Amino acid sequence: MRPWQTLALPSEEGLGVTGIDISPLVIKVCKLRGLMGAKVMSIAEVGRFNRDSFDTVIMMGNNFGLFGNFRRARSLLRTLRRITAPNGLIVAESTDPYGTENPFHLRYHKLNRKRGRMAGQVRIRIRYQKYVGDWFDYLLVSKKEMLNILRGTGWRVKEFIDSRGPQYVAVIEKT
Repeated sequence: MRPWQTLALPSEEGLGVTGIDISPLVIKVCKLRGLMGAKVMSIAEVGRFNRDSFDTVIMMGNNFGLFGNFRRARSLLRTLRRITAPNGLIVAESTDPYGTENPFHLRYHKLNRKRGRMAGQVRIRIRYQKYVGDWFDYLLVSKKEMLNILRGTGWRVKEFIDSRGPQYVAVIEKT
């Protein structure tokens, strides 16, 4: 699983796309594959974009998790509200962390709650061959938790789209 985000930007030719990722190698591949609007950038840096820059923010591949934790999610959602058009949308995928019976996962949930973290908040890093990334928090949330995170940020769930497993997609609109 490779975390990355795509922000859609209108253009004269139709729909332009700006893709962001913290990995220069991922951005290089994106550009080689034709995404000229790819930028090396963390999700924490999206506030650099101007007001109303994007119509839609797409966070597929479980990338609601890039918000990391409850507080950071709410802060970034407010930022995304500013940089999206008045009728802006977020299309985000997440996994309900409670959709498991794995005892290791359940113990991790319990440890997280004991530490004051959300049950589905995980601390990970990406490793591929000789490449090792920095540690970061990744947030898996239930639908109820997502609704709680969105409360007061200027966003609400328009629709949940379920899958056969614990993954789901939320279409999120401005309030």
